[in-house]
Amino acid sequence: MKLLQINSIVNSGSTGRIAEDIGNVAINSGHESYIAYGRGNRPSSSQLIRIGKQLDVYWHGITTLLTDRHGFSSAKATEKLIHIVDQINPDVIGLHNLHGYYINIEILFNYLKTIDIPVLWTLFDCWSFTGHCSYFDDIKCEKWQTHCIQCPKYRNYPTALVDNSFINFDDKKRLFTGVKNLEILVHSSWLGDLVKKSFLKEYPIHIKPSAIDLSVFKPAQSSISISYNLENKKVLLGCASVWSERKGLNDFIKLSNVLDSEFIIVLIGLNKKQFLSLPENIIGINRTESTLELAQWYSLADVFINPTYQDNFPTTNIEALACGTPVITYDTGGSPEAIDNNTGLVVEKGDILGLYKAIINICSKGKEYFTHICRERAVKHFNKDDRFMDYLKIYESLLRK
Repeated sequence: MKLLQINSIVNSGSTGRIAEDIGNVAINSGHESYIAYGRGNRPSSSQLIRIGKQLDVYWHGITTLLTDRHGFSSAKATEKLIHIVDQINPDVIGLHNLHGYYINIEILFNYLKTIDIPVLWTLFDCWSFTGHCSYFDDIKCEKWQTHCIQCPKYRNYPTALVDNSFINFDDKKRLFTGVKNLEILVHSSWLGDLVKKSFLKEYPIHIKPSAIDLSVFKPAQSSISISYNLENKKVLLGCASVWSERKGLNDFIKLSNVLDSEFIIVLIGLNKKQFLSLPENIIGINRTESTLELAQWYSLADVFINPTYQDNFPTTNIEALACGTPVITYDTGGSPEAIDNNTGLVVEKGDILGLYKAIINICSKGKEYFTHICRERAVKHFNKDDRFMDYLKIYESLLRK
């Protein structure tokens, strides 16, 4: 089998690592693997195809900003990609994150409708069935179920100066529906339920949780606690590739105001500007691509806290579990689906006092209480050797159909 995957980024971030791991499973099973991508320069086990150049990404961003027509730029880059796809002649195509300023969805989907190649599209958010936004649950918008118009989030990612959500909705519906041999995969029941209410409901939906490398994310010893003088502290960890309001940065700052000196918050992924706004009881760490370092921080933490306001199925939750650390998350999207009553707690969005009480509840039991049961849950449900084999089985079933 010859597999081609398309994603916004290569071997980085959650979507990039998922595509990379699927490619590795395919290669180890004797198949050929190609990954076409828009950004990044990290190495890959798959054969890589760069879609356009960095200048194309910049121009796509500018046109999105000025016109709110995200996904309708990068025409030449996409046409070149299609020429390469014709040359490769893959047996199956895996689509991942299609937003991200790198591909023209009209050219791509018009092409997919002309070829007899099965497609599995993994959705990581709601962008595919809205007129603009990637998430809407934070404002409880339901326009996407009928027709997007006058989008209240057009100045949010993908940021625009005008609102073209009405036209975008029509065009996405026209392009994304009616593709023969297309099936959809989501990582949470929450997103699956939304897809079933959208114009994508015509397609079969697979609900499979995301997964991680349990040989990397596991309980680990390190000298981090000594380096940061954390030996006598209860460490509350937060981690994000990009910290923003939707990831709960402000809530961590509010939480720091109600904690006593026994606790210290560590946030990984902050930029230089965000460092300046931190109170004394929050330690800021730059973003790291080192999974070993992340595993050490997860293992050190007494609790992993995810006060996210918009999310599908955060990989950070299961990384923490795999390292033996319980998770506290807001009741957001599919985030609570990573844990059960034995491995974490769920708090309503914005409930700082609720966060505090959950922290006290978990810390009163001690980290040792959770290490085994958290790790056990990760091994049972989120082992990449199992979950990414699910992808391969679906690809093979699509070929049989």
